[in-house]
Amino acid sequence: MTDNNPQNPLPEPENPRRRSLFKAVGAAGIATAGASLLPGCGPRIEKEQANLGFAEIPHRLDHRHHLPDDYTADLLLRWGDPLDAFADRFVPEKLDAAEQSRRFGYNNDFIAFMPLDPDAGPGEGDRHCRSSNSERGLLCVNHEYTQPHLMFAGYSEAASIRGTSDQHIAVEQQACGHSVVEIEKTSGGWQPVLGSPYNRRISLTTEMDIVGAAAGDTRLRTNEDPSGMRVFGTVGNCAGGKTPWGTVLIAEEGFGGAFQGDPNKVADEVEAQNHQAFGISPENRNWGNYDRRFDISVEPHEPNRFGWMVEYDPYDPQSKPRKLTGLGRFEHEGFTLVSKPGQPIVAYGGDDDEHQFVYRFVSSGIYRPGEPAHNRALLTEGTLYAGQFREGGAGVWLPLVFGQGPLTEENGFRNQADVLIDCRRAAKLIGATPMDRPEDVETNPVNDCTYVMLTKNRKRAEGDENAANPRARNSAGHVLEIVPPGRSGERDHVSDSFRWNTFLLGGNPNAEDPAERGAYGQQVPGAISPHGWFTNPDNVAFDMRGNMWIATDGCESFGFHDGLWAMATEGELRAAPKHFFGCPQGGEICGPEFTPDGTTLFVSVQHPADADNSTFDNPLHRWPDNDPGLPPRPSVLAIRRKDGGVVGR
Repeated sequence: MTDNNPQNPLPEPENPRRRSLFKAVGAAGIATAGASLLPGCGPRIEKEQANLGFAEIPHRLDHRHHLPDDYTADLLLRWGDPLDAFADRFVPEKLDAAEQSRRFGYNNDFIAFMPLDPDAGPGEGDRHCRSSNSERGLLCVNHEYTQPHLMFAGYSEAASIRGTSDQHIAVEQQACGHSVVEIEKTSGGWQPVLGSPYNRRISLTTEMDIVGAAAGDTRLRTNEDPSGMRVFGTVGNCAGGKTPWGTVLIAEEGFGGAFQGDPNKVADEVEAQNHQAFGISPENRNWGNYDRRFDISVEPHEPNRFGWMVEYDPYDPQSKPRKLTGLGRFEHEGFTLVSKPGQPIVAYGGDDDEHQFVYRFVSSGIYRPGEPAHNRALLTEGTLYAGQFREGGAGVWLPLVFGQGPLTEENGFRNQADVLIDCRRAAKLIGATPMDRPEDVETNPVNDCTYVMLTKNRKRAEGDENAANPRARNSAGHVLEIVPPGRSGERDHVSDSFRWNTFLLGGNPNAEDPAERGAYGQQVPGAISPHGWFTNPDNVAFDMRGNMWIATDGCESFGFHDGLWAMATEGELRAAPKHFFGCPQGGEICGPEFTPDGTTLFVSVQHPADADNSTFDNPLHRWPDNDPGLPPRPSVLAIRRKDGGVVGR
């Protein structure tokens, strides 16, 4: 699957509606207090240990994906591939909702690889996880949003926003959500196990429970569900997380675009402001014409039932997913866990929008390995916090608790449910720091520090900078490092105080515009090649040695493809990126995920050929099939070294 053709056409202009649900290198520095690029937070790592051994690929922009020559990629799953053992050829023109419910969904994003223990059965998730099987497992994949003009014939992009047919809306609602697919590594590479009893689709018609402090509140009750305890479906599923007891967390991010209606005509002023904050408008997609619950004039509380984290058990196909209201309601990029025996679970996440916040959840109970029934209650009770990043590198977690500080009836909060439903307003009132679009937030298992991907913020005006977000019109993004008290491997993530520093600033180190000027670690002269810089960090993963792998969303605005860059987090080569993977034009890479042994790296390529005037009838290209009878298809790749070794070494 590797193709290193250096073809490099000019980039398409940035499309303002894309990636919305229904929406020679030198050193550089920053002179903002508390924002300098500081030494690492863990033990010193020798250069030869941290050095990533792959041959770096160049910046490009063409219709292919790219890897180093000694790597290969299995084309594992594509939109429309069957999950059942039926052999019908994928024909988009004949697709209906019933068939889409049996096929892999659209715009794959987050990936979780969940090992399968051949001696364990359904419902034994913790046992499966402990097996660390790296040759057979469940691939759990989000499907963030749909694009009718690239999925079906006859639509322009503009026409697909308000003019999608009922038949195609029904397909879209089945193409969103999540897929669980059993996969196995064979002599010919990775492949799905069709007809596996574990294979499952979770969509907008899947019944789910609502749990936690907001469950049953009047603001979650609808005509269809007067209890406020049950909801159908999930949407806007971006990143996620995994638990050590064998469940998967999936985020609801750009859910507002699924709803139509005029918030100004909603009688309840609180709900009107709430709907406006999440982009609900009469110009949104016409899903409400087909499914009336997506019209706020019919069901003004239905949007409050979205914007949560969802937990489900991939090892039990009959289990019911549940929305975790304790983790707050906003545009979740994901929540990832720190799980230490005998201590509370700590989960970190971000609200993926400009001037929004970084969050932390601390469970009331403690994590007990080997007790799944006890552990599955940990994410239902606890305290949610929002981060305050202060000058000089100090930080505190501020609790979002009804009755504390400004979170009172005088400021419009009736109870804890209101605090969680209107989490953004609550975080702003308590003084959390508005950030440059926080996306993935994950903890490095080697140095025990937490890293925040801040993709960009073009809305930050001159004079509105702060220590943790030092650039106005930050078009290239940056990465922060959160350092809890303690030492590597034993840090206190429960502490309400932390230190922070700027790990790197995205962008070209030689750019004239400060908003686009990058800053990377350069303790070793020449450590960064002309292809090592990148922009718009989005998702992140860590390999077994603690190296950071960053997936990007926005490099095409700078003239080259989005892709994957790897770098050390400690030692002389700290924050010195190397370019590993490049997307086909119009595509974004998401959800990097390693097998436990590090020999396979799974990645999602989302919305390939997404560009102005690119449609089903006349696409920019037809990756990955390059078949004139098929459109471009979002796909999952399984990347391996040709010699079978550990990826990155």
